[in-house]
Formats: sequence, C-alpha cells, structure tokens
Amino acid sequence: MQRLRTVLAFVALGAATALPTARAQTLQTATAAAEKDLQTAVAQLADTRNNIAREKIPLLRDVSRLETEVAEKARELSRLQRLRDNRDLDLNRLREQVKAIAGQNDYVSSLLDEFVRSFETRVHFAETQLYAAPAEEARLALGDANLSTSEQFAKQLELVGVALERLDRLTGGYTFEGKALAPDGTIEPGKFAVVGPAVYFRSDASDLTGIAHNKLNAAEAAVAPTGPAFAAGIRQLIDTNEGSLPADPTLGKALKIQESTDTFGEHLAKGGSVGYVIIGLGVVSGLLGLFKLVKITAFKTPCPEQVRTVLTQIENGELDAAKNTAATVPGVGGELLVTGVRHAGEKRGILEEILYERLLHVRPELEKFLPFLAITAAAAPLLGLLGTVTGMIKTFNLITVFGTGDAKSLSSGISEALVTTELGLVVAIPALILHGLLLRMARQKLGRLEQTAVGFINGVMSGRSRAAETA
Repeated sequence: MQRLRTVLAFVALGAATALPTARAQTLQTATAAAEKDLQTAVAQLADTRNNIAREKIPLLRDVSRLETEVAEKARELSRLQRLRDNRDLDLNRLREQVKAIAGQNDYVSSLLDEFVRSFETRVHFAETQLYAAPAEEARLALGDANLSTSEQFAKQLELVGVALERLDRLTGGYTFEGKALAPDGTIEPGKFAVVGPAVYFRSDASDLTGIAHNKLNAAEAAVAPTGPAFAAGIRQLIDTNEGSLPADPTLGKALKIQESTDTFGEHLAKGGSVGYVIIGLGVVSGLLGLFKLVKITAFKTPCPEQVRTVLTQIENGELDAAKNTAATVPGVGGELLVTGVRHAGEKRGILEEILYERLLHVRPELEKFLPFLAITAAAAPLLGLLGTVTGMIKTFNLITVFGTGDAKSLSSGISEALVTTELGLVVAIPALILHGLLLRMARQKLGRLEQTAVGFINGVMSGRSRAAETA
C-alpha cells in the first residue's frame, strides 16, 4: 500500500511539473484527490475480489461437473466406436460367409447340373427307359426361370435320390419291365435283369434272349442273342433270380465293335447319291481299262525277221510272195506290210505318206477310251470333295435341329463326307495308274509300228539302190 502511494505521489509530481501553468490546483489538492481515487479503486478492487471469491467455487464446481461429463462422453464415444468397429467387422465376416456360401452353392449347383446332364450316360442304355421321367424333369428344371434356386436344387436332389436308390438296388442286381430291339428290327416287350455292368433281356413275345447293348442310331436297347447254350440260364435268372450267365470280359465293347463294323454294301451306302455316282464312274472306268488292256495286249506288231523276209522277196521281185508273207502277219502290222508291198514301187516320199497315213489310222484305235480314264482320275476326287461338302451341309443342318450334344444324329452327315472322299480317292488312284500304264503300252505299240514302217521304207530304198548298181 505504501508503495502504491509512493507511485501515485510521483505521478502527481510529474503532473504538477508537466502542468506548471495549473492555476487553481495546488499540490495538496492533487494529492488529496489522488488518495481519494486510490481509496475508491482499492474499494472496487476489494469488491471485485470478494465477487471473484464468491463466484469461483460455483464455477469450479461447474468446471468439475463439465469435465466429468466430458470424460463420460469420451468413454461413451469410445464404447460406441468399439461397437461400430465390431459391427463392421461382424458385417464383413457375414459378407465373407455369404460369399463363401454362395460359392459353395455355385459349386454344388455346377456339380448337380453336370450330374443331371450326364446321368443317362452313366447308366446302361437299357435303364434309360426306367429313369427317363425323373431325368427329364431334373433337366427341365435347369432352364426353368419360374423356379427358385432351392426348387431347382430340390428337383435335382430327387434325381440324386433316384441314383442312390439305383445303386442300392444294383448291389444285388434287380429286374424291370421294358422294351428292346430284336435283331430283325422289331420292338419286343420283356424283362431286363441288371447284374453289375451287364444287362440281360428275355422277351415276353418270343424266345429272344440275350445281352442288351446300345446300338447306333437305335431308340431302344438292342439285344445280342447268346445262343441256346445260355438262353435257358438267362431266362431262369430273370424269372427266378438264379441261373447261369455268359460273361463278357470286354463289358460290351466287343458288341459295340461288332455293331460298328459295316459290311461292304453298308459302307458304300454311307456315301449317299454322290457315292453311287463315284462307284458307277469307277466301275465304268475299270471295265474300259480291262477292255483296253486286253486290246492293247492283243495288238501284234511284225517282228524284224518277218520284215526282212518281206524285203528280201521284194528285192528279188517276188511281189506276190511278199504279199502272201505280209498277209500272214496278224493284225494291223500285217495290213501295214501289205500296204507297203502294194506301193513298194512308189517314190520314197509317197511311200512314207502312205505308211504314215496308215499309222495315223492306227493311233486313235490304240488310244481310244484312254482320255475317259484320265477324266475319271481327275473327276473322282472332285466328286469326293462334292460329297464332303454335301455331307458337311447335312451335318450342320442336323446341328441346327439337334444341337451338338447328340453325336449319333450327326454321324450320317459326317460318314457321307468322309466316305465320298474315300471313294473318290479309291477310284481316282487306280484310274490314274491304269491310264498311265495303258498309254505307255499304246505308245510302245505305235513306236514299234513306226520302227517297222521306217525299216520297211529304208529296206525298199536300199534294195532299189542295190538293183540300180547291179544294172
């Protein structure tokens, strides 16, 4: 307090010094006024402190209460954040579980779809008539948009139940009524017995008894008769569940191989109309080739000894004897020598033209029908290609109707495409070889005739020269 007074005194002194011109105030008046102001300020300070003291405690209480509330809110916020994080974690786990379950459902669905689509291929062909209805119902459920996934599963699981029931029955073998295709092509009712992988049949309408198997392009299971040695045992087994059976170690593969083996006529029939055209062309070319082979082989040419004999007789002036000798030579060669003897007195140029004319007459006879063989060798592969194209067109038409799932329905078009190509090559290759062989033989015959004609002309001219020299 004393220090405050001293400060105020100095302030007052400074003011008095700064205002030397103050007229009405004196130092004492200023001091008194300053003290009065100081007392007023001190009183106000005391009141302010008292107010602060009175208000401090409630404010501290409020601050403490607010801090407590803030701490509680922070704890609540932390708890809610933990709950949110846990909820997000649980939600992610649930999503992963849902995704995993959906993947499992897709996997199971694909397995069931594959099982349904291939069920009939897993059972014996004779059993398809027994399980056709549930298999068809399960197959139709796959593409039915009106059914939910659970309903589709139910339809498919019904077929799985049927398959399990079949396996249970298959353990000891079982029998069922059905129809089978007899070897003569008729459909006969009867009874089947399934024993392991083999299926046996006995007819109700006849004595037909045998092993059931799948025949190509047949709607029903075909029956391969086993003969009287096993017929009684099979019939006894089917009727009384006891009997002797023929064993097939190939599990039906031998029957399939035998069934797929075509006869020569059946193989040719697969070529269709184009195949018959190729076969006809091949038969005609073969007959013509044999005919030409016989004709060219029978074509005789004069031997050098006969030509020398004729030339000697001409040189000696024995024309009649030369004609008779030339006439004894068979075929066109004898005619050539007779013509040469008849015109032996002509000039060389005229004689050459006469004999050449005779050779020109022989050439078409030797080469007759050979161009047809060449045409056959060139046209047969083209006809085979035509059959290939028509067969593929037929195959694609069948694909449009039946799709690609049934290979049996496509076999006819593919067979026609391949068999016609085979027939075209089978006809073309021998025709080409035969044409080349016959053409070479014909040219050899013509060459020998030309050699005979040249030798005859040279011999006649040489005889004339020697006669002229002698004269």
